Amino acid sequence: MSAKQNILAKLRKSLVGTTPLADNFDEALVTEPWSYPPEQRIAQLRKQMEAVHTEIHLSTGDAWPALLARLLHERQLPSLLVSPATPHGKQLAAHWDANAGLPTLKAYDRPVEEWKAELFNDTPASLTGTLGAIASTGSLIVWPTPQEPRLMSLVPPVHFALLKASEVHNNFYEVQQKFAWAAGMPTNALLISGPSKTADIEQVLAYGAHGPKDLVLLILEDQ
Repeated sequence: MSAKQNILAKLRKSLVGTTPLADNFDEALVTEPWSYPPEQRIAQLRKQMEAVHTEIHLSTGDAWPALLARLLHERQLPSLLVSPATPHGKQLAAHWDANAGLPTLKAYDRPVEEWKAELFNDTPASLTGTLGAIASTGSLIVWPTPQEPRLMSLVPPVHFALLKASEVHNNFYEVQQKFAWAAGMPTNALLISGPSKTADIEQVLAYGAHGPKDLVLLILEDQ
């Protein structure tokens, strides 16, 4: 018997003859104080995220590519990393094809080992989608996929993110219930509330130390 099996066997044996305690979990404790009327969720999310230096813009499902192009131009960013396999990647590519003179679109379509140096040293910005957001904490829910890997939101200095207004949830508990995380947690769910920051060095707050120094959120209002 391995050490692990031995420990588990002792734990199971210690429970013999005992009576399980009733589950007295009160859901209201983690939901009621952190729930908002639907019309206030975006305002609450914006308040929380702007407090930690997130830049937020309101747009629509049709207009956001033009807005993104303008933001790239204003920041003088020469290229943008996108996933061509995603719906928003395809929509962005169509807008780029119809308009000349826009920054270069870089496709994340190959293993990172083939272009690691370029990704880390010559990729100034990226665009990813989100699974939703949490109003109470001001957090984006980013669930990486093979088409849109985790590195897209962690490596480039500027991270642009898309969020549907209808997918702003009240609190973390609500998100766990909706996506049934108790039945199987995703391996790489990320909760992002703002640009990367640290105060480890001399207790001075610095942005961009361990990831993007700028987070730009485009909220797409329902049409």
